[in-house]
Amino acid sequence: MTGPGRRVRAVRLGPRSVAALCLVSAVGVVAFGWPLLAGPGSGLAHAQDAPWLFAALLPLLLAVVVATIADRGLDAKAIAMLGVLAAAGAALRPLGAGTAGIEPMFFLMVLAGRVLGPGFGFTLGSVAMFASALLTGGVGPWMPFQMLSMGWVAMGAGLLPGPDRLRGRRELALLAGYGAVASVGYGLVMNLQGWPYLGGLASGVSFVPGDPLTANLARYAAYCLATSLGWDLPRAAVTVVLTLVLGAPVLKALRRATRRAAFEAPVAFEAPAGPPAGADGAPRPAGPAAGSTAAG
Repeated sequence: MTGPGRRVRAVRLGPRSVAALCLVSAVGVVAFGWPLLAGPGSGLAHAQDAPWLFAALLPLLLAVVVATIADRGLDAKAIAMLGVLAAAGAALRPLGAGTAGIEPMFFLMVLAGRVLGPGFGFTLGSVAMFASALLTGGVGPWMPFQMLSMGWVAMGAGLLPGPDRLRGRRELALLAGYGAVASVGYGLVMNLQGWPYLGGLASGVSFVPGDPLTANLARYAAYCLATSLGWDLPRAAVTVVLTLVLGAPVLKALRRATRRAAFEAPVAFEAPAGPPAGADGAPRPAGPAAGSTAAG
C-alpha cells in the first residue's frame, strides 16, 4: 500500500546493528575522554592519536552499514540515499562556514536521522562531516572527532520516541527541541578535542593533568561558558528555526523517498508458471516444435 495513510518506519536496529553502534560509540568515548584520565607526564595529544582514530573509524562505519543491511535486508537504494543526503549535508555546511555558529547542516542531519533511523543516521552524520571537510578544506586532527560527534547527533534523532505515530506539530516540536540540545552538546563534546592542550589559559579554565576528574570537569564547564557558548547557542537557534520552518516539507520528502524505495519490503521469489492448460485441463505443448507438428 502506498496511499497517504501508510506509515513510513525508520530503519530498525537489529542485534548486529546495536553491537556495531555500541562498539564505535565506545571507541569514540575513549578517544574523547582519555586525556582527562591521563597522568601529568603522558605528553600525548589528539594531534597524534587522530590518524589512528580515523583509521579505526572508517571500518567501524562500514561495519555499522553492513550490520544494518544484514539485520534489515537493505539494498543499494539505501546506500544511494545515504550518498545523496551526505552530499546535501556537505553542501549545506559551507553556507554558514561556522560563522557565529550558523551551521544549517545540523537540521538536515536531525531530520534524516529521524526518518532513516539511528544506525544509518550515525553513518550519515559521519560521512556528511567527512565530505564537508574535504569540500571546505577542513581536514585536520579534529576531523575524526567531528565525524563521531555528528554521527551521534543524527543517531540520537533516530532514537527519539514515536517514529511511527508522532506526526505534525508535535513531531516538529520534538525535533526542534532535540536539535537545540544536540547543537549545544556537539560544541561541548568537540571542546574536549582541543581544550586539554590549550596553553596560556587562566588557571580557573585550564586543564591540569593529573588533577581529580571532578576538578578538571569544573574547569571544563567554566571554559565552555566563557568561550564556546557564543557559537553553540546561535547554532541551536538556527537549527530550531530551520526545523520549524522547513521541517514539515523535508520530512515529507524524506518519507516519500523512503516509502518509494521500500527499504523494508520483503523480497520473495516465486517459481515460474507452467505452460497454459488446454480445454480438457491437460497442459498444452509449447514451442515451435509443437506448432509444426499440429500443422503437419
